[in-house]
Amino acid sequence: MINRFDFPGAPQLEPRALEAATAIGLLRRQFEACALPVIYVNDKFGQWHSERAQIVHEVLETGNSVARAIKPSDGDFFVFKPQFSGFYATNLPVLLPKLGVTKLVLTGVAADICVLFTAADAHMRDYALWVPADAVAAECAERERWALEIMANSMGAQTSASTELSLADWLRGET
Repeated sequence: MINRFDFPGAPQLEPRALEAATAIGLLRRQFEACALPVIYVNDKFGQWHSERAQIVHEVLETGNSVARAIKPSDGDFFVFKPQFSGFYATNLPVLLPKLGVTKLVLTGVAADICVLFTAADAHMRDYALWVPADAVAAECAERERWALEIMANSMGAQTSASTELSLADWLRGET
């Protein structure tokens, strides 16, 4: 979600991503209220010598309203990924156990690529998953629905919108 949206398909994705950013912002506040970690898993955009602050600054300088809506806080974790899955060639498989994480809430773009691949890898590692339907986006609504159906049916992910389920209820297993 910390993205310049300067790639093919971005004009179709960005408006939906902005809607998802609103839901992500509300979820973030619930995480903060529960004192739970927030982890950004982000592309590096080919800038392999860059750090988190530089990437965030560059994206925010473009005036990107999606990034502004979900801008990382100082205490957040930030993991760079080289490919589609947040687990592939990253420190996420080490970080999550260190934080005592057993359940993941996955949000972001693109629901049918990065979120889907991350969900599959999380599922293979036995993480319980919630992928709020209103907190993800894809270039087209059909692919977004398709990805959410795969995550729900094949990975056991909860896909209720964040307006239909609270973080506290999901953590308690009240789904």
